[in-house]
Amino acid sequence: MRTALAVFALVLVGLLVYGVFVEPRLLLDDEAFEAELPNLRPGWDGKTIALMADFQIGMWLGNTGMVEEAVEDAIDDSVSLALIAGDFLYRPDSARVRRAVALVRPLVEAGIPTVAVLGNHDYSLMKESSAVVTVFAEYLTQELEAIGVRVLENEATPVVAGGDTLWVAGVGSNWAGRADVPAALAAVPAGAPRLWLMHNSEAFRDIPGEEAHLALAAHTHGGQVRVFPGERTSWLDIVRRGEVAADGWAADSIGAPPNRIYINRGIGFSTVPVRINCRPELTEITLRIPDGPVPSVGPGAVDVTDS
Repeated sequence: MRTALAVFALVLVGLLVYGVFVEPRLLLDDEAFEAELPNLRPGWDGKTIALMADFQIGMWLGNTGMVEEAVEDAIDDSVSLALIAGDFLYRPDSARVRRAVALVRPLVEAGIPTVAVLGNHDYSLMKESSAVVTVFAEYLTQELEAIGVRVLENEATPVVAGGDTLWVAGVGSNWAGRADVPAALAAVPAGAPRLWLMHNSEAFRDIPGEEAHLALAAHTHGGQVRVFPGERTSWLDIVRRGEVAADGWAADSIGAPPNRIYINRGIGFSTVPVRINCRPELTEITLRIPDGPVPSVGPGAVDVTDS
């Protein structure tokens, strides 16, 4: 009995060491796939966008080194657009705002158009019922825009590549009560190719059909611990009903068809600094002009890595 307990304790300690110091800090998951987008113009065909999220600056035993690696990888891969899906901060203060801005500055200095939305932690929302604090969210927005990052809240912005325009529609924080899908949709010209960017994927449910062939979100961290090795089955998929998905592509039964949404696992942590079977993620999506009907769920989209 003592031997069994000792073995169990060793396994538990080893798993904890791995989950705190190895997987989240040394093993960045570069997820890459192609996605078709209706009305995409030739200037954007074959161009790659990078999606990252959930830096959580200010979390104890934080993961800023992996944020730096994700930013460096996006620059090295010469992406045409960088999207950041919120939660730059964990427990906001002015010093952490400046640190978060410094981490993304290399994207702008590399000439990569960078667009962001804010997440619940950026409003000091540790949980959905917490009080909304706007002072640091406003300061974060101000500092990001000062270096050239476009921060969206229920609005859209055009990004040009090869002389053609792609629109990014950004939705405000759901938990902060600032999500307004109709306002974001109204900002996109009719028929224009567009991506949707949001922190919490729940806003995806409110987008009318045919309007979001590619939406991108984060927030869940993939649950930080996946239940079964080799499977995209987070404990969140089992115990929660509010999220659209914990990780990867949401089922095609969610949202108005043929809309589709991809959930990035993020880089940082919430509550505990552990990731097990749920690596921090940098997502790179190569856009393609459709060759036939666009799938209602990704990747319709062809996986181009073995990640």
